Amino acid sequence: MPSIDLSGKAAVVTGSGRGLGLAYAHALAAHGASVVVNDVDEAVAEAAVKSITEVGGKAVAEVVPVGTAEAADRLVARAVEEFGRLDVLVTNAGILRDKVLWKMTDEDFEAVITTHLKGTFTCARAAAVRMREQGEGGSLILVGSPAGQRGNFGQTNYAAAKAGIAAMARTWSMELGRANITVNAIVPVAATAMTETIPAFAPYIEAMRNGEPLPDFLRKGEGFGTPEDCAALVPFLASEAARGVTGQCVGIGGDKVALWSHPQEIRAAYADGGWTPEALADAWPTSVGAELQSVGIPAPKFPEA
Repeated sequence: MPSIDLSGKAAVVTGSGRGLGLAYAHALAAHGASVVVNDVDEAVAEAAVKSITEVGGKAVAEVVPVGTAEAADRLVARAVEEFGRLDVLVTNAGILRDKVLWKMTDEDFEAVITTHLKGTFTCARAAAVRMREQGEGGSLILVGSPAGQRGNFGQTNYAAAKAGIAAMARTWSMELGRANITVNAIVPVAATAMTETIPAFAPYIEAMRNGEPLPDFLRKGEGFGTPEDCAALVPFLASEAARGVTGQCVGIGGDKVALWSHPQEIRAAYADGGWTPEALADAWPTSVGAELQSVGIPAPKFPEA
């Protein structure tokens, strides 16, 4: 089994004061990387740094809300000032403003797009500039979501941002390939402050906090576990062991890891001279319309009571 050693590498993990981001920061530090922890709350960020350094890791905090170019530049500069370089960026920062389409305000939409989509763009751009200057490659690890892969009720803004992040990973993997910079999106599923609000999961999450293990139907069947279960993917993708992995969307959660497919044509039909509306209506049911795709995140399959 190959050893994952990130000694001498420096990483920035946005939104890493708690939850999944903190788990990613811990996993990187545990494998030797020096980490810039980022959060909007100074006390939370400093507590995260302390939790890493107390177990022998190297970390510093940079308190700034992601989204602007200035914030991205600060994060990259902090890594360079403290550790002399930047090798890994994990774009985890995010917020939710869930509402159905007809109730979602411009402010709801823009806040989520700014943090998730623009924040990923600005931070990745700043990191790519630095990594290209160093000339030694690097890793951009973008955090996606099942909502971005399949859509999710009440999450126009979040699903759009996460779908855009997956598209950016595919695009940047091509643009940065010659610089030996890998770009991948991860699709984590875990018990967090976001998922514990789902009533069906609540009793299992509460039991887990009381020391009980999550049942196999969740850990294996649903690929649902703790933030720490998702964290292993980050140091792997940042390592030499994954140097040939780029442009991919990789899901992880519980005991499960999975590769998501890219959008692709699944059926096609042809008409000499082009299509008319009438010809489409006639051909649709038995040609391209014979295999319409489902939408939304499948509901968990809970055992019968």
